[in-house]
Amino acid sequence: MNIKKVFPILEWLPNYTASRFRGDFVAGITVGIVLIPQGIAYALIAGLPPIYGLYAALVPQVVYAVFGSSRQVAIGPVAMDSLIVATGVSAIALTGSDSYIAIAILLALVVGCIQFLMGVFRLGFIVNFLSRPVISGFTSAAALIIGFNQFRNLVGVDFVRSNQIQIVIADIWNQIASLNIHTTTIGVSAIVLIIILRKINKKIPSALIVVILGIIAIKLLGKGVADVAIVKEIPSGLPTFSMPVIEIEQIRELLPIALTLVLVGYLEIISIGKSLEAKQDEYKVRPSQELIALGLGNMIGSFFKAYPTTSSFSRSAINQESGATTGMAALVSVVMVILTLLFLTPVFYYLPQAVLAAIIIVAVFGLVNIKEAIKLWKSNNLDFWLLLTTFTATLFLGIEYGIFAGVGLSIIILIFRTSKPYIAVLGAVPDSDFYKNSERFKNVIIEDDILVIRFDAQLFFANASYFRDNLDVLAEKKGAALKLIVIDSESINRVDSTGAEMLMDRVKYYQKKGITFYFAGVKGPVRDTLFRAGLLQIIDINHFFMNIYTAVKFYKTGDREHQKKYAEYIHHTYK
Repeated sequence: MNIKKVFPILEWLPNYTASRFRGDFVAGITVGIVLIPQGIAYALIAGLPPIYGLYAALVPQVVYAVFGSSRQVAIGPVAMDSLIVATGVSAIALTGSDSYIAIAILLALVVGCIQFLMGVFRLGFIVNFLSRPVISGFTSAAALIIGFNQFRNLVGVDFVRSNQIQIVIADIWNQIASLNIHTTTIGVSAIVLIIILRKINKKIPSALIVVILGIIAIKLLGKGVADVAIVKEIPSGLPTFSMPVIEIEQIRELLPIALTLVLVGYLEIISIGKSLEAKQDEYKVRPSQELIALGLGNMIGSFFKAYPTTSSFSRSAINQESGATTGMAALVSVVMVILTLLFLTPVFYYLPQAVLAAIIIVAVFGLVNIKEAIKLWKSNNLDFWLLLTTFTATLFLGIEYGIFAGVGLSIIILIFRTSKPYIAVLGAVPDSDFYKNSERFKNVIIEDDILVIRFDAQLFFANASYFRDNLDVLAEKKGAALKLIVIDSESINRVDSTGAEMLMDRVKYYQKKGITFYFAGVKGPVRDTLFRAGLLQIIDINHFFMNIYTAVKFYKTGDREHQKKYAEYIHHTYK
């Protein structure tokens, strides 16, 4: 067992350097500063006392830093999961009650157990249905939704919160005239300053600078900006260890909402993780390991009063933009939260919420990948529409519906592509042993009595009829002159029972017409399947060739010397 695969922290910690720590330190502090007010706000969204948002920002981050395969993803309370928690738990208990709090914590334990088991049994393969266009469309739309929802803090107007952008934009349009001049000035100034500093040098801790300047501005201007919303008091006190109250009946009631949180949380962490992975070449995000890390974070976190957590789009973007390169940044954020809870509450009292909104808006809007859409429009039309569909569904229907739409459409496209793969008619390249696609190479020689075709996919129940129909059409075009069909099998990596039965049926069909069937370049596992299905009861072993050239040569000249050696090799293998 590779211990580094189990504990990904060992991949970077032994060779950790002071230069890396500088970037991680600034990123950790910046994310910690954003995390504190966000944690308070998200706990309120979840229907919990503010302190529970900060509890959720502690243990899960530490666990993920040890077990997570991404080094830049920021774990903790998020808006989407908070909304789902509120929706599910409020149906069981009264919001804000002791019972409500206990159930929310129990929910974290249930979600964590499911995620951990999925990771252990390697069920992270479902990420294969998240193609790059799906991830790009999802993250771009989610970034816009998060960004527009921050306008309420940027301009000091209590706009409606929603994960459907048309609702947010409509409310902004209706109430924009009511914007708070002081708040807007601070927020817009923060955005402009961040952009300028990033243009000068991306290594400048722009987010940290605007936070410090924002606090100083409020302190100096005093009553002149009394209408600007600030963070104010932050609850204090660290969580103590305690077992969640486990009741089987409650777990049964929580399962539907827990499964929703498992799926949405996993898709969120993979989406942002893959997006950040594409911007560097130091590590690879491993889906199953992400499930284990996320599951352990929720499980252990529940023993320290945390409710369900996952990755944050906004904080992850801030983390990466601020210079984080390892999980050390998360540990710095944890220390920042602990110190704040214990000693630093007064420091952040005057922090303007507009500054936090500015940091988040600049960070998440950087996740909107317009270049990817333009590139796909030029290079792959189908993938472009996949991106656009995911983007549109996420933007207008909501984050969870958007990712489901993207995954669903990916599966449909996968089925379509595997059920109708490419079939090429091959011709002989003059003065060589090679056969090439006749549609791409116009100078190849195609003989009237020989049909050579290549099937570029596995042959199974979903495309067996497609293969048969195309074979029959191509054979019919040849007419009465056709005497030999050669199947170039090098691109066929698997054949199931349906495919094997179809091939045997076609061999018998064309035998009745006096047409011979040869197979060239058949892979061993495919040959195993065909022989077990009974193909050798219809044709003998001499109908299998190393390549197309030897098959055609055997047909034309009857030169059996080369084919005899290959047939003997196959016979020895299967005797």
